[in-house]
Amino acid sequence: MSAQAASPLETHLTDEKGRDHVSPGEIAIGVIIGRTSEYFDFFVFGLGCVLVFPQLVFPMEDRLTGTIYSFAIFALAFLTRPIGSVLFMEIDRRYGRATKLTISLFLLGGSTAAIAFLPGYETIGAWSAIILSVFRLLQGIALGGAWDGLSSLLALNAPPERRGWYAMLPQLGAPIGFILAAGLFAFFEGALSTQDFIGWGWRYPFFVALTINVVALFARLRMVSTHEFAQLMETRELMPTPVLQLVRKRGSALVLGAFVPLASFALFHLVTIFPVSWINLFTNRSVSEFMIVQMAGGVVCAGAIVTSGLIADQIGRRKELILSAGLVALFSVSSIVAPLLFGDSLAGQTVYVIIGFGLLGLSYGQTAGAVASSFGVQYRYTGAALTHDLAWLIGAGFAPLVALTLSSQFGLAWVGVYLLSGAVCTLVALWLDRRIEARYG
Repeated sequence: MSAQAASPLETHLTDEKGRDHVSPGEIAIGVIIGRTSEYFDFFVFGLGCVLVFPQLVFPMEDRLTGTIYSFAIFALAFLTRPIGSVLFMEIDRRYGRATKLTISLFLLGGSTAAIAFLPGYETIGAWSAIILSVFRLLQGIALGGAWDGLSSLLALNAPPERRGWYAMLPQLGAPIGFILAAGLFAFFEGALSTQDFIGWGWRYPFFVALTINVVALFARLRMVSTHEFAQLMETRELMPTPVLQLVRKRGSALVLGAFVPLASFALFHLVTIFPVSWINLFTNRSVSEFMIVQMAGGVVCAGAIVTSGLIADQIGRRKELILSAGLVALFSVSSIVAPLLFGDSLAGQTVYVIIGFGLLGLSYGQTAGAVASSFGVQYRYTGAALTHDLAWLIGAGFAPLVALTLSSQFGLAWVGVYLLSGAVCTLVALWLDRRIEARYG
């Protein structure tokens, strides 16, 4: 096969220093594997907050209160994620990207896998909640360190006319990670008795995390050793910059960029984690069967993410984000007027999941590229990392806690109000920030 006829995934060369040349397709595979491991760890914990921890860690409380307490612990990782970013950027500057990724991914996988050994309240009392909280804090720190710059590497090596397509590829890690986590929980929750599931069955998904993170580590180290990555490091496009310098020079872009993905990030846990808690607490529907429906929604989400790349390359990323945020706003209004997720209506629950996952894919598909495009060369790596951290904290970290508290007290319509606020923030941020289109990178 000639060089001209070779497909992107088959292109493989080395430079004079022995460093590999890779195509955007190869970079995309490494990025997707890495993102899948991160989302798997977080979704496993989120589902555990609904199905396990209320009974294991908070058995003295009623199921609703125990789930709310578990969601409060769930939010802790989003508080420590920016701390992890700052800490591991210093490790990056001193010891290199490979060392940083190795430490952070072993910490992420290790802290997740360690939860599998967590004793319950009946064994060690309140220490069970304290230990769980510590592991959750470590997950957040590790995830901050897992930011590798590979999304920017992918975008910068992609053909200009297809940057929307390549920008969406890393986002596929989210539905894949969710499908894996939900599939494991659905199997064990459906196949085992409640006693066996709470006793030992729930622990297996947490064991799997370490294996997945080891695979992701090698995939990422493979990319970090490439000629393309080294070249962009030499030109400082993937170099970390001091956080205080970033805040002084580009503080407004940092804050504004954090609000651009809010429609997507607010929806993120409202179609994944929160619905499982509502089904588990307030309906008679089988949780394992509902998670299978969600897995189908994850497939829809993946298709919508791919569609977002096609649309962005035709009309531009900014217009695609405006379109998807507008659709999320309409969805939230319909949820306020006539909540789709209600009572024991199987049709309503299924419609909410499928439509919600589809809108999540359209809105989430271009968020990574939009955030990176708000910063120039010097601040791209650090700026994109901290912007994502703030966006996750504001938009997604407390979403399950807020949604469950509001819906249990005032009804499901208030979940629509919460989602609408995120969509409005995204539309306002896009109206204020025109650089997303100008720096389509």
